Amino acid sequence: MRIEKNYDLSGQNTFRMKVKCACYIEYESVEELAGIDFDSLPKPIKHIGGGSNLLFKGDFPGTILHSAIKFIKYVDMGLDEVPVIVGSGVKWDDLVAELCGHGLWGAENLSLIPGEVGAAAVQNIGAYGVEFKDLVSGVSCYDLKERCKCKFTAPECRYGYRESMFKEAEDRYIITSVLLRVSRTAGPRLGYKGLEGIDSSTPAKVREAVIAIRRTKLPDPEELGSAGSFFKNPVVSALDFTRIVDAAQGATVPHYILDGGFIKVPAAWMIDQCGFKGEREGGAAVYEKQPLVIVNASGEATPDDVLELERRIIAGVHERFGVSLHPEVEHIG
Repeated sequence: MRIEKNYDLSGQNTFRMKVKCACYIEYESVEELAGIDFDSLPKPIKHIGGGSNLLFKGDFPGTILHSAIKFIKYVDMGLDEVPVIVGSGVKWDDLVAELCGHGLWGAENLSLIPGEVGAAAVQNIGAYGVEFKDLVSGVSCYDLKERCKCKFTAPECRYGYRESMFKEAEDRYIITSVLLRVSRTAGPRLGYKGLEGIDSSTPAKVREAVIAIRRTKLPDPEELGSAGSFFKNPVVSALDFTRIVDAAQGATVPHYILDGGFIKVPAAWMIDQCGFKGEREGGAAVYEKQPLVIVNASGEATPDDVLELERRIIAGVHERFGVSLHPEVEHIG
């Protein structure tokens, strides 16, 4: 187990915010996690994954926990539907690459999403018509309140669009591993724009196509700091959609029809229509290739730069379209 005081978190968040925490603890097993004297730690206590979907608003006065539980266990490779138990500290894309390498279907559309498995289970990550909830059967956790191990079935996790019961529980549960189910039977999901007509003969081929698409739209976090998609795509009623169409003044409004008559409208399109692509605030900017992404353009952006740019985007979109955007990125501090 690794314990650091007054720890520099610059390398623990993909935005590359230059912030510190009072204490940083990285553990390698559930037993190490359970053995931590939580009462003696600086408060508050916050668990993070790869730091790919969060924004520190400043120095963190408490303790940051991080999982280094890294294993991938195939329960029975002889089954058509293969159960896989994965440690929370495994990098998500490393897992997807391995599954595709074994010819196992289900996770390929989620290729190149940054972060770790534990955070994927909290966030219910999704891309190209697939979400984490489509793969998960169960989640193992450590309960900080009761100080014990516990497990949840997929329905108990209450997964929704970038939501789960773990986000609602205010850091009570620390995810230690997940049980996924992937398939030997071919089942490519190619309904999303950009995937039509690709070579879908193997999950590895689909993965290659998804990676190629993502690299044309999203910055490499190793080269340009960001937290990926910054805002959620708003889901509106048919009446609200009509108002958006009117406000578009003749422009075609991209949209997706959902169950119940609701309509999802790409936040990126609305941000672009409001003229924010490339807009800057201090060292932060709206990414030129994908307006859904805010980047640390200078490498020296401060949390206040990002927060002010976020505020301006939300205000601009609301003024034109009457829609309130909500950040997908978690704000800490």
